Amino acid sequence: MNWFTKVRERLPFVAKRETPDNLWVKCPRCQEMVFRTEYEENLSVCPQCDHHGRIGADTRLDQILDNGDVEMLPAPKVTEDPLRFKDSKRYVDRLKAARAANPHNDAFTAAVGTIKGHRAVVGVQDFTFMGGSMGMAVGDAFCAAAQRALDEKCAFICVTAAGGARMQEGILSLMQMPRATVMTRRLREAGLPYIVILADPTTGGVTASYAMLGDVHIAEPGALIGFAGQRVIQETIREQLPEGFQRAEYLHKHGMVDMVVHRKDLRATLAQLLEFLAPAKAA
Repeated sequence: MNWFTKVRERLPFVAKRETPDNLWVKCPRCQEMVFRTEYEENLSVCPQCDHHGRIGADTRLDQILDNGDVEMLPAPKVTEDPLRFKDSKRYVDRLKAARAANPHNDAFTAAVGTIKGHRAVVGVQDFTFMGGSMGMAVGDAFCAAAQRALDEKCAFICVTAAGGARMQEGILSLMQMPRATVMTRRLREAGLPYIVILADPTTGGVTASYAMLGDVHIAEPGALIGFAGQRVIQETIREQLPEGFQRAEYLHKHGMVDMVVHRKDLRATLAQLLEFLAPAKAA
């Protein structure tokens, strides 16, 4: 306890100032402390080093879609805990904890709206919900969003952020990969654009399915994109991986993604793509 604290305790007329716990955000890359308001006004991008922070589904939809007529698609109803899975915790308990900390029932949320006048369905995978893991609810939500795009005859935009398949659902989670793949094929057959935005991180079974089946792939700067982890790959091939391996810029350089786009330019970029791929605007 310093001398000022001691003096203040003896002087009752000196009010103690309360400082909110969430006033600052610490950048995970440069370790700088940034005012939360400044950080959020900058679209959750560090103003010091340009690190793109992870954001939730609602924030992402607000950043992409026009204000006004936005329709949230209903969350699918699936069988919960079909395998009655338990590791260190029961799966049902993990779901309850994730739902208590998030505004949505699972990791994939979709909405219908416009992007600078262009009608589109936008689906967002939220990494804060059990690592954005792909289970039956995510698969159903993805397929429902793609079907809505087919019904509306508009583009489908998917923002991916996931650690892969949800292990607590076993083979049922892996079956979402071919289901989603079929829906991307239907979009292509209908001549409707399917655009993927690869956010940090996009890995595992999501990368092995719908994340890499888009007509256009856009990555956010610095996003981790891959299937297996770097350590697993290094131990398998017994070679040191190059610097920046599995990062957005490395994948862009080697032709795995079409472009790396800063978050502040993402909405304008999507509008340009829709102008080219789907020129008809909403009435």
